[in-house]
Amino acid sequence: MHIDREDMLELTRRMTVSRNCFSRIAGAYMDEEGFIDGTFNTHFLKLSGSEKEKNLNIAKTVPYSNTNVNLKNYRLDQGARKPGSIMQLLEALRQCELKNDALLYSLYEYIGERYQPGYPYAVYLFFGSYDVPTKGKDKENQWESEEVYQFLIGTISP
Repeated sequence: MHIDREDMLELTRRMTVSRNCFSRIAGAYMDEEGFIDGTFNTHFLKLSGSEKEKNLNIAKTVPYSNTNVNLKNYRLDQGARKPGSIMQLLEALRQCELKNDALLYSLYEYIGERYQPGYPYAVYLFFGSYDVPTKGKDKENQWESEEVYQFLIGTISP
C-alpha cells in the first residue's frame, strides 16, 4: 500500500462536519495499567454536532501530526502479516467496518498488554470510506467512482 501526499490531502479535506466520510467510531477507556474500563461503538452520524466536532478533532491529529512527515510508505515484512498478527487484526477490523466487537476487544487487549503509561487513556478508532469521482475529458465529474478507499484511523489519547 502506498500513501502519497494527494491521498492525505483528500483525506484531510473530508475531516469536517459537513464533508465527513467517517461512518463508524469505536473505542475503549483504559486504566493506568492497561485494563479496559469501558468501550463504545456507534455510527458516526448518530453523534450530536458537538460530539462529531470533538471526535473529528481527535481523528485530525493523525494526518496533521508532525509524525506525518514520516508517513510515506512503510514496508512490512511477511512476519507482520502472518496469521494472528496485528496487521491481520487491523485488516479484519477495516473489512468489518468496526462492526465486530470481539475483534475490537482483541485490539484493546493487545494495546493494553503493551502500553501502560501509568495514567488512564482512551483508544479511538474511526472507519471511513470515500469515492474518488471519475472525471471526464472535459474535467467534469461523472456519477461513477474511479476508486473507493476504505480506511481506519486510530489514536491513543490521554
